[in-house]
Amino acid sequence: MGLIGSAAAALFIVVFTVDGWRRPGYRPLYHPVSALALGRRGWVQTTNFLVGGAGFLVGAAGLWAEFPWIAAAVAVLGLALAASGVWAMDPMRGYPPGTPSSTPERYSRAHRWHDNTGALLFLGLPVTAVLTAVIGPDGWLRWYSVATALASGLLFARFGIGWEADDARTGLWQRLTIVVGWTWLAVLFAAA
Repeated sequence: MGLIGSAAAALFIVVFTVDGWRRPGYRPLYHPVSALALGRRGWVQTTNFLVGGAGFLVGAAGLWAEFPWIAAAVAVLGLALAASGVWAMDPMRGYPPGTPSSTPERYSRAHRWHDNTGALLFLGLPVTAVLTAVIGPDGWLRWYSVATALASGLLFARFGIGWEADDARTGLWQRLTIVVGWTWLAVLFAAA
């Protein structure tokens, strides 16, 4: 089960990276990963959210026997990732092409749910890493978990600041957060 979780984490990154490069009008350093769920090919990222979330749930099931608290925390991450695929963000900031470059004054209900599940996912990641550092397997994984908690928390904060300021590197900060967090999850699934 750990290999399925690890593969899901890696595949998630590969899919949004390749799909983002191939989308007309999509700027990976600026636009968030969630914007890929919009437009004609939005089904690719929507499926990526759902498959990634299911893979995290399978990985969590593999952790359950030995580390039930960590498994429960990872399951929450998986559910939040899948829910991000159920509720899409609103078109904004120039994507999909033809969308105004501004942010709407009011968000749709789906967008608000997407934001809430995303916050749960990105805030839950450092919490899960701290939990793993405290009660997880002995050895190097504990130190790696501490480093991941610090890095993912700081990167997510930087993403939030960038999002609010409409920074040209907002997408970069989010991608760095995802790569740090998902890589740690892949290692956790494989090692535990």
